[in-house]
Amino acid sequence: MSDSNTTDFTNPSTFILLGIPGLEAAHVWISIPFCAMYVIAILGNFTIPFIVKMEQSLHEPMYYFLCMLAVSDLVVSTSILPKMLSIFWFNSREINFNACLTQMYFIACFTVMESGIFVAMGLDRYVAICHPLRHSTILTNPLVAKIGLALVLRSGMVVLPYPFLVRHWPYCRTNIIPEPFCAHISVVKLACADTRISSYYGLFVLVCVMGLDGIFITLSYTQILRAIFSLPTKDARLKTFGTCISHLCAILAFYIPGLFSSLTYRFGQNVPLHFHVLIGNMNLLVPPMLNPIIYGVRTKQIRDRLLRFITHKGTKVFPWCSGS
Repeated sequence: MSDSNTTDFTNPSTFILLGIPGLEAAHVWISIPFCAMYVIAILGNFTIPFIVKMEQSLHEPMYYFLCMLAVSDLVVSTSILPKMLSIFWFNSREINFNACLTQMYFIACFTVMESGIFVAMGLDRYVAICHPLRHSTILTNPLVAKIGLALVLRSGMVVLPYPFLVRHWPYCRTNIIPEPFCAHISVVKLACADTRISSYYGLFVLVCVMGLDGIFITLSYTQILRAIFSLPTKDARLKTFGTCISHLCAILAFYIPGLFSSLTYRFGQNVPLHFHVLIGNMNLLVPPMLNPIIYGVRTKQIRDRLLRFITHKGTKVFPWCSGS
């Protein structure tokens, strides 16, 4: 009797996703916080573009970039969590080979796009603080649209080799992926060929694309901090820096889990596999949940518009609460 997981095959028809190896008995319990994160991410990232569209005062470059970030977060979380929850709840571990490649592409593509969006938001903060009188003439709507299109094209083209290379490799070891989703490196590891080109290209994307984004963000904030410290009063410095807090928090929520995940993957040989998998999941799923919370709490215009919308709807549903 042949074992379907070890039979020689060039392209398997399906992969088997294990979920979180070693914690299978706790999958149902683990699903609760992941499901809550998904609900928060969906509600928050739908709310942000809705409020920006409704509120005329938010029709500015920073909020257009924020809408792009919300869409990116929606795609990343929706690419991962529905399948993950089906594994946790229904033990539905199989994923079609082409569906696996599609999931891998969307996760990588929109993660790279999110990194680029943070650069664009950093550019907006730089222009707003260092050249406040020219902000509206520099960052015009056509330029914002071109930046958005460039980010989409860049992420789409940079990540495009991932699925083509993965499809090219022969697979003769196993079709079991010790993850709840098709991560690029996890799929490449299953190939029984010299996959250094995939590994090197993945490193290129990490260092030369997302690393370069980090450098651009650092340079923009170096100039921003110089401008802030040149302001005459402490109150002016604090008020100006306060306009950057949301962006900085979102950047930290995006880059720190990714850095921690990368370090534990490369140097944590003694770290249990389930810990690696959990950290990798948090790296992708925490930012989509946190970003709308960060901007909703920190941005007064968004917060006020949301409260007005809720109270207006509440008055319509419960007219006796309006005092009339």
